[in-house]
Amino acid sequence: MTREEKSIAIEDLTAQLAGANIVYVADISGLNAETTSNLRRACFKAGVQLEVVKNTLLAKAMEASDNDYGDLPSVLKGNTSILIADIANAPGKIIKDFRKKSDKPILKGAFINSEVYIGDDQLDALATIKSKEELLGELIGLLQSPAQRIIAALQNKFAGEEASEEVSE
Repeated sequence: MTREEKSIAIEDLTAQLAGANIVYVADISGLNAETTSNLRRACFKAGVQLEVVKNTLLAKAMEASDNDYGDLPSVLKGNTSILIADIANAPGKIIKDFRKKSDKPILKGAFINSEVYIGDDQLDALATIKSKEELLGELIGLLQSPAQRIIAALQNKFAGEEASEEVSE
């Protein structure tokens, strides 16, 4: 790879990172062609962009980015792939699902909304992070719950009053 090609690759990676608040770094080496293809297909279906990258180029792109990746560049050893998503738990769920059948992919780290997570031991926590839509759904459910209870209580009260009026007539 020439110096110019490396420069272009770093610019492309920097642009990808600039537009992403959710970046997972994983090792997918050792997966056979069929499993790798299945992983790419699962990522595509979930709206996750999967790309194999060179460690030095990714480290330079992280350094050039406006985001603070903290200690994340320290995990850039061996084979590295990045998973970029819009939903925080999507890559974690995909990795966890694939780990049921194989010991790969291995999570090296993640950058989620300015928070840095290092190590494969973070996978369970990252896979269970609630998405924005899930949190909004829960919040709306919680807000509706008291109102629904009041309406039900009023309906029961009025239904009980109507029944007692009918009996007394």
